Amino acid sequence: MRSANLRNKPVDRRYLSDQDKSDYNNSGEYGRRATALSRARGRRGQMAYEQNRPKSSQTRTPGTGGINKGINVQQKRLGKYGEGKQSEFKMKAPSNKGDIYGAKD
Repeated sequence: MRSANLRNKPVDRRYLSDQDKSDYNNSGEYGRRATALSRARGRRGQMAYEQNRPKSSQTRTPGTGGINKGINVQQKRLGKYGEGKQSEFKMKAPSNKGDIYGAKD
């Protein structure tokens, strides 16, 4: 494995005895070190890519992209549409059964 400049490199199992190799594999330490190595290599590759990738040269401005007029037009259109509609959430008419707390003096 290519593991330059890492502190917790996986042990080269070719030079271990069979007993040591078995203990090392069964302990899970090799897997943890190999995973750390692959993550470090991935991070290293991502940093190299980010340094060398083409930078975006076109500025981006917030908004709708300029094709349509945006959310404002939709809100106005739906507002006009909803003016003629009756809402199901309007206030109830006052009850004609009288006041439940008694007469007001």
